[in-house]
Amino acid sequence: MPILGTIASSTRQGQATDLGAMFPLQVITVGAPTSSITFTNIPSTYTHLQLRYIARTARANQEDNIYLRFNSDTGNNYAGHSLYGDGATAGSFSEGTSISYNTRTVVAAASSAANTFGVGVTEILDYASTSKNKTVRSLNGYDNNGSGQVRITSGLWINNTTAITSITIASANSAAISQYSQFALYGVKSA
Repeated sequence: MPILGTIASSTRQGQATDLGAMFPLQVITVGAPTSSITFTNIPSTYTHLQLRYIARTARANQEDNIYLRFNSDTGNNYAGHSLYGDGATAGSFSEGTSISYNTRTVVAAASSAANTFGVGVTEILDYASTSKNKTVRSLNGYDNNGSGQVRITSGLWINNTTAITSITIASANSAAISQYSQFALYGVKSA
């Protein structure tokens, strides 16, 4: 199964596609700080999408949150939930059922140790379906030399069965996404 940074062919001559495999669609590396990044023209030929990232923002804090929006939808059409732990405490919170972004995930920010980034793996299930609302789940976090946080988050694009053709990623606090942050989008085939 291909992973971040690898390239694989979906078929071999005379053999069927390996169902359950991941295929790289696009990688975006931030060359200069930017307010957001967007994956566009996402093909509808996969079962699910997976977004893998290493990221940091310029927020004047130890941590920041990044979020997803689908098909440029900035309305209050999303819901989200999180479980988190920092080594000393654990907890949970609900974003509510009428928010303007999907799946707020935690990353390092400007007050974290230099060159510290957050990481995450976010799955967008049944993204091309036109008969299901879109569900998202993510494992994400960052370490700041012994402090930091790990989260499991979930989200829902409420009452929308439109196929996802674009994904925008930005800071929940309007901070710039830092240089060297990298986001890789994969298509996932399953049986």
